[in-house]
Amino acid sequence: MDKDKNKNNEKEKSKKLLISLIGLIILLVIVIAGIIIYNQKNKEDEDTLAYTDLIKEISYGNVEKVELTTGSRTAKITIRNEEEKTAIIPDTEAFITLIQTKVAEGNEIELIQKPQSFFAQLPATLFSILPTIIMVALFIMIFKMQGLGEKGKVYDETERKTKVRFDDIAGLEEEKGELIEIVDFLKRPEKYTKMGARVPKGVLLYGKPGTGKTLIAKAIAGEADVPFISMSGSEFIEMFAGLGASRVRKLFEKARKLAPCIVFIDEIDAIGSRRTSNNGAESENNQTLNQLLVEMDGFGSEETIIVLAATNRPEMLDKALLRPGRFDRQITIPNPDLKGRLEILKLHSKDKKLSDDVNLESIAEDTAGFTGAELENILNEAAIVATKNKHEEIENDDIEEAVKKVTVGLEKKERVISDKDKRLTAYHEAGHAVVSRYLPTQTNVKEVSIIPRGVAGGYTMYKSNEDKYYISKTEMQEKLIALLGGRAAERLVLDDISTGASNDIEVATQIARDMVMKYGMSDKLGPIDFQGKEPYEMQMFGENIGDKIGEEVKTLIDTAYNDAIILLKEHRDKLDKIAETLLQKEKINEQEFNQIFEQE
Repeated sequence: MDKDKNKNNEKEKSKKLLISLIGLIILLVIVIAGIIIYNQKNKEDEDTLAYTDLIKEISYGNVEKVELTTGSRTAKITIRNEEEKTAIIPDTEAFITLIQTKVAEGNEIELIQKPQSFFAQLPATLFSILPTIIMVALFIMIFKMQGLGEKGKVYDETERKTKVRFDDIAGLEEEKGELIEIVDFLKRPEKYTKMGARVPKGVLLYGKPGTGKTLIAKAIAGEADVPFISMSGSEFIEMFAGLGASRVRKLFEKARKLAPCIVFIDEIDAIGSRRTSNNGAESENNQTLNQLLVEMDGFGSEETIIVLAATNRPEMLDKALLRPGRFDRQITIPNPDLKGRLEILKLHSKDKKLSDDVNLESIAEDTAGFTGAELENILNEAAIVATKNKHEEIENDDIEEAVKKVTVGLEKKERVISDKDKRLTAYHEAGHAVVSRYLPTQTNVKEVSIIPRGVAGGYTMYKSNEDKYYISKTEMQEKLIALLGGRAAERLVLDDISTGASNDIEVATQIARDMVMKYGMSDKLGPIDFQGKEPYEMQMFGENIGDKIGEEVKTLIDTAYNDAIILLKEHRDKLDKIAETLLQKEKINEQEFNQIFEQE
């Protein structure tokens, strides 16, 4: 560790020295340029003899001596009984011819021509190459900052062995089981090579952000007790052509020296996207990808190097990356299920003081769809909330507040809201809640509030106590009705509409588009995938297909809106009761909400 630290310190000192040297060069050039400009300004202020006056003095016979410097248009003139003066000569050759003619005519004019000295030429020479010096200095600095000159700076290197283990990862038991084989490959490769098996060269991990892809990669290196070299895909792409490919080469050169080891490339879609024939940035990306393919093909049997890569968008990757011999294994890292969420909450709550009223199982049930990173963040926010509220332990209310803070936003109790806006918000949120109550596929209402949170003027929170892997057409249709319940309540009660439903409309429109274009749920158009098709591909489905898709989307939205209006008319008394309670209390929990519907 000390050796690595000293090495990094030396590189940091070299970098600082280079930057200082470049700065000194630039400063020197600026000073020289300043001197030149100052001298030129002083020359302009000297007693200068106009060229027409000089010709007159020569014709009168008053000029005794003319001193010319080669390459210069400035001449020193000595006139009888006067101080030496300076004159600017427009045409040096013509002027010399004039002097020689006057001398031939009998005028005693001493003509002296002397070469320009090196030091006299130096300021002008430096001034002429000043832009070149500055550009070269800047390019050197940029290349050095890009890490082209020092291999240790080519990538973000972690040569020390990571301390992360599989025990530090919860909720991914099946995925860990699949990856234990990789650990065994790294520890005992000879066991597999004797059998004639080839060690996998690459493993691609894909899943949503926060599911634990990077953590799993570190755990594999930790379990195998081998060096772990990490780099983000975006770090390969540079503004200078060829630098991306150079970094790939240097990355794998380092890996070969450290073998057996793991090379982890996060966000590999930044360099691994499908190749094109375009120029510019696309060409640079192609070069980088091609070099990566070459390096992965170049592993020898004696080099135990496994490339782990992570991406959120596997569909963007070039097919050449995904073939056997490169990324042999592709493992999906899903959002944790109920059991996984409970394990993650237990893992991250070990170092936190939890009150006896905290039920981790209940929290796990209410956080369906949350990733491991989001669950960890909720517990961390809960600890902050508990500290702010001066609690000795994290209470259940602290965790509930943390969930709302993460999902909806910070509560803004101090915001001044007019009575008109409060009433509109109360009926809008009541519309969502009442409509959802009478839709069989929608989850139970957990809380309704008209206190602003984040960018929302109010919110309706639902219980998410079920992990869903498939969504039916009926459920999506009823989701549209629930989303448009707020706008329907505004129209029904206030006989007007507001901008408060903008997000609801955006989400509803996207769901309707997906139903028609992605999931083939339109009876009129049938089970066809229209999403992502080029214009020429759409033509095979007939003329004006875009208009037909738009009509189907509009039909779904209109039907859902009308159904919401009908439901609210049928249960107008409940709508009014929920809105009145919200205006009085500003917030209704699950028990209070259900009591209103249980009362006759």
